[in-house]
Amino acid sequence: MKFPGKRKSKHYFPVEEVGRLPFETNFDSKENIYIVGIDQLLVDIEIDTSFEFLEKFDLEKGQSVVLSDEIIEKIYIECKDNGSIIGEFAGGAVGNTLHNYSTLSDDKSVALGTICESIKVGDYAFKYICNTSSKVDFGHLQPHKGHMGRAMCFVTPDKERTFAIGKGIMNELREEFIPEDVVKNASALLVTAFLLRDKSAPLYKSTLRAVKIAKENNVPVVFALGTSALISSDVSFFKDFIKENVNIVAMNIDEAEALTNLSDPLLAAETILEIADFALVTVGERGLYIGAWADTEDARETSDLIHSKSISEYNKFEYSRAQIKENCKRPIKVFSHINPFMGGPIKIENTNGAGDAALAALMHDIAANDYHKGVSPSSPKHNSNYLTYSSIHQICKYANRTSYEVLKQRSPRLSHGLPIKEESLEESYWTK
Repeated sequence: MKFPGKRKSKHYFPVEEVGRLPFETNFDSKENIYIVGIDQLLVDIEIDTSFEFLEKFDLEKGQSVVLSDEIIEKIYIECKDNGSIIGEFAGGAVGNTLHNYSTLSDDKSVALGTICESIKVGDYAFKYICNTSSKVDFGHLQPHKGHMGRAMCFVTPDKERTFAIGKGIMNELREEFIPEDVVKNASALLVTAFLLRDKSAPLYKSTLRAVKIAKENNVPVVFALGTSALISSDVSFFKDFIKENVNIVAMNIDEAEALTNLSDPLLAAETILEIADFALVTVGERGLYIGAWADTEDARETSDLIHSKSISEYNKFEYSRAQIKENCKRPIKVFSHINPFMGGPIKIENTNGAGDAALAALMHDIAANDYHKGVSPSSPKHNSNYLTYSSIHQICKYANRTSYEVLKQRSPRLSHGLPIKEESLEESYWTK
């Protein structure tokens, strides 16, 4: 698997047997390491619009609503006629994350969902496949009659994003198209709250089946919250779902507040750790926060400045690697925070997909841990049962840097073959 930056080689003598790689190790051989995600396959249609336009179609700024395909088509035609459409991109929260993961790792990911059974050159399904990394495996998609879903992303003058979704066939995934072997052998399963919005849809039962398979086989379940309005609509349901099924929760600060009723990202992450093992909270101009569990015996103190905010000395153990709470003898909560990379882009072209990029970096690190465990099981890196390969401090850096690439471009996805070779990562990514 590919990591950003260059790993600096160091040699120590005498060489000890523990942790030493045998000379015959073949790093060119591909281990079967991948992540899998269930998505409502969508095309993102990005539109420059006004506040008055949102009011015209009764759209609440910053939220995501599902509209009939007829209304979506009406909006599309009006925006096409007035020239406000910026671009049409392959989208969907999970689709973005899988693409970004495969771009970062240069390795396989598997997409589950529905796609048009008849694909024509130039149609939405064709564009979706063409604009997704070739490393994303579409071989397990369910073919279905009908049209691809469309997500209209309205960008108002304040750069806030508002979504209107036309469902098409996006909720038609049936349980028999959840491949058990693929899910149980994955490094992680990614699902979102959007998949659980319509409990009467086939997709709802299919998602629960995939989560059940993952739990039974100790595959980490990653849950992205979607939008704050969706979480607020049934907070108790989502809390119970996380407590019973989820290891890693990813969200922005609005979604975190909807779930916890706390506007402080540190306190929100701390609260979420009571029902999950890992929390990733993006906070826009204030960067991102990570909260995780670590065993007291494995916890590592930071060598950076110790900070206190709503939690005293919150980053004291940020050099620790994340662990599943139930695998810890004496678990403690560890936190880290990072401000936007280089203060953020000079001009933010797009915020759609920035959180998906951060999550892709985290999932890359989780998969890399599995990969390294396979090629070097006796390494000191695996002296305990860790969830991540790197410390939460380094994951903050990686996620932050990846988000930056999306913020400075129009597309919600990373460009193919993205080089991330910043000095800040080269120096320390492998050492903490």
